[in-house]
Amino acid sequence: MSDDSVPYTRVLLKLSGEILGGGSFGIDVETTNRIAQEVKEAHELGVEMALVIGGGNFFRGVAGSARGMDRTQADNIGMMATVINALALQDALERIGCYTRVMSAIAMDKVAEPYIRRRAVRHLEKGRVVIFAAGTGNPYFSTDMAASLRAAEVNADVILKGTKVDGVYDRDPMADNTAKRYSEITHLEAVQRGLKAMDVTAISLCMENNLPIIVFDLTRPGNIRRVLVGEDIGTHVRTLA
Repeated sequence: MSDDSVPYTRVLLKLSGEILGGGSFGIDVETTNRIAQEVKEAHELGVEMALVIGGGNFFRGVAGSARGMDRTQADNIGMMATVINALALQDALERIGCYTRVMSAIAMDKVAEPYIRRRAVRHLEKGRVVIFAAGTGNPYFSTDMAASLRAAEVNADVILKGTKVDGVYDRDPMADNTAKRYSEITHLEAVQRGLKAMDVTAISLCMENNLPIIVFDLTRPGNIRRVLVGEDIGTHVRTLA
């Protein structure tokens, strides 16, 4: 496959807040600028780009709940954190000439548009990068679930999940250097084996909608483009192996 050949028309990129934070609390401007440049380069390949960003560089609802907070309140705080990250990435993208829209599942019309599926699709068709913020707008659902839901709603061809590791392993590669990386696996196998491609609810939604997932290392510069042009990196999660 040539560098200019991209098998996708519309993709959803899911990235964690930790990546945007450069591995620490808050927003790392240098890392955010790098990711914005890579998103722009991917967009310039002719791919319609949508994004979902986590909020773990500021706050995790599950972690707050584990420390005694009300789960609904904790998740609401976590959703607000994703909006901060979405606005930071929007700023980085627009400073390099990439038109964007932030669409929030929670009404906050001073800083973001409300999420309306038809409007989101229209933005993508017009060549704008769309950043979906505030998760699903509901507690008890992860940003993995938000990514799967939005990808299905806008008829994305694939979910690209950018992480700190280079794919899906049979055990934690950070704790066990004998962990095996899968190059390809089915949605069902990921669920049955408890593999950390995405959370179980998100993978199940992808399976029901025949929506493939590619899990790859986003900390390595250039990997978004490499995935899009079909280089053999990361782990492909499909309905059929």
